[in-house]
Amino acid sequence: MKFKYTAVALTALSLTVSSCNDFLDTMPDNRTELDTPEKITKILVTAYPTTNWNMIAEFSSDNTDDNGSKYTDGLTPVLSREIYQWKDTKESGNDCPSVLWSSCYKAIATANHALEAIEKLESENNTVNLSAQRGEALLCRAYGHFVLSYIFCEAWSESNKDKALGIPYATKPETTVAPHYERGTIGETYKNIEKDLEEGLQFIDDNNYTVPKYHFNRKAAYAFAARFYLYYQKYDQAIECANIALGDNAALVTRDWGALGKLSLNDNLQPDAYVDAANKANLLLITSRSFWGLYNGPLTTTNRYTHNPTIAKNETCMSTGIWGDCSTTLKQQAADYTSIPKVIFRKYPLFYMEYTDINAQVGYYNVVSSVFNTDETLLVRAEAYAMKKEYAKAIADMQIWQDAYTTSKVHLTEEAINKFYGNVAYYTPTKPTVKKELHPDFTVEAGTQENMIHFILHARRIQTLHDGLRWGDIKRYGITVYRRTVENRDITVTDTLLPDDPRRAIQLPSDVISAGLQPNPRNE
Repeated sequence: MKFKYTAVALTALSLTVSSCNDFLDTMPDNRTELDTPEKITKILVTAYPTTNWNMIAEFSSDNTDDNGSKYTDGLTPVLSREIYQWKDTKESGNDCPSVLWSSCYKAIATANHALEAIEKLESENNTVNLSAQRGEALLCRAYGHFVLSYIFCEAWSESNKDKALGIPYATKPETTVAPHYERGTIGETYKNIEKDLEEGLQFIDDNNYTVPKYHFNRKAAYAFAARFYLYYQKYDQAIECANIALGDNAALVTRDWGALGKLSLNDNLQPDAYVDAANKANLLLITSRSFWGLYNGPLTTTNRYTHNPTIAKNETCMSTGIWGDCSTTLKQQAADYTSIPKVIFRKYPLFYMEYTDINAQVGYYNVVSSVFNTDETLLVRAEAYAMKKEYAKAIADMQIWQDAYTTSKVHLTEEAINKFYGNVAYYTPTKPTVKKELHPDFTVEAGTQENMIHFILHARRIQTLHDGLRWGDIKRYGITVYRRTVENRDITVTDTLLPDDPRRAIQLPSDVISAGLQPNPRNE
C-alpha cells in the first residue's frame, strides 16, 4: 500500500479560516508517498521545528534591557518591542510566536504521518523493522510539544498541573481542514510528552543516521529527557537520563572551552567551532530560519533591546561568582563593544544563507543551534541532585563544570558555596546582583539548598546566554523580571513581571485564537 504524507495537521490553526482552502490547494503537489523505510527515514529530517525560539525567550527574560530611543532595531522593530514588553504579538516573520507555532505543528504533523506509515508498512510485511524510525518520530513529536509548552504555557507545577492551560497534543494525522481542538491542562500535556519519551527512548538507534548529531541520537534523546524530567520535578528520572547522556565520566565529554576561547572573535570562527557536529559536547544540532545570529553579532542595527554591559557586569558573563571574576576566569570571554551596548558570546554564526536565487544573492537567513549538549545536561543533573539534597554529588558536578568552563582553582565545598552566595545581597533593579529572590511552587529550603540553587542558576545563566533557557528558570523559580531602560548609567523601571503574572505564558497567535482556540489569560 502507498501512504501519502500531507502536512496539514494543527498548522491549519495558524491560518485564518479564509486561507485554509488556499493552503490545501497547494499541498497535493508537495505530498510524499511514504511507502518505503528509506522515504520514512528521509521525511523525518523535517520533523524538527525550523523556527528558532531563542529571541522570544531571551527578549522576554531578564537577559535583555532597553537601551533607550537613541538606539535602533532595524531588523524587526515592532516584533522586538512587542516581545520585550510582553505584549500579545501581531507581527509575523522569522522568530515570531505565530511562525514558531506553525513550525512546531508542521514538525509534529511529519512525525505523526511517519508513525502512521510505519504502522501500515510493518502490518503489511512482518520482515520490516522500523523501530529506529518509530523512536525518532516519537522523540520529535514529544520535542515539538515540549517547545510549544515551554513558550505558550506556564511552567508545570504540582499546584497548577490541573488548572494551567496546556497545548493541543496531536497524536494522529488530521483528515479535516478545521477540526476542533482543546488545550487541556499543562499536566495532561506533560503526561503525553512523557508517554512519547518513554516509548521512543527504547527504539533510538544511532546506526540509522548518517550524521547523528542532526537527529535524536541516543545521547541527545536522553539529554532531552533529562531536561524534561527536571522541569517535571521528577529528579530521579532526570539524573538517570543525564547519566546516560553524559556517560561514566562527565569530565571527558564537556566542551573544550579553552580551545574555543583562543579562536578569534572576528568572523564566524568561534560560532562555527561551537556548533561543529564533530564537537563531543554537541548532542543535537538544529538548523532554523532566524535572524538570531544577527541579533547576537556586532551589528549597529540591532541595539535597542540587548544583553548590555549593565546586565553583563552585575549578573552574567562579567559578574563575579564563587570561581572569581568572570572577566578574567572564563575560558571563553564575551565580546564587549565600546560603540554599541551589547555584550555577547560568539555562539551563533551571523547567518548561513539558504539561497533561493544565488545570482541575485537572495534567500533565507539560517542559524544552527546546539539544542542539547553535555555542558547543559551536566547542570541539569547538578540541579536535580541539589533538589534531592544530595549536595556532595551536586558539588562534584559543579566542580566538573567550573574546571571545564573557567581557569579558577577554587575547590568547591558546601561551606564555600554557603559563604559566597549566602553573603550576596538580593537583586534590586537599581542595585543588581547575581542573586534573585526565588518564589517557586515547590520547596527550596533556606541555607544550603537555596545557595546551591543560586550557584547553579548563576552558572546556567552565563553558560546558556542567548540560548533561551533563562526563561525556563524564571518561570520555574518564580523570579521577578523588571523592564529597565538604561541610559547614561540611569536605570528607569518601566514594568514588572511578578511570579503570578499570566504574561509568563506567551500569548497564542491571534489567528489561532480567531480560529477558536482558548487564549492565555491576561490581567486587563
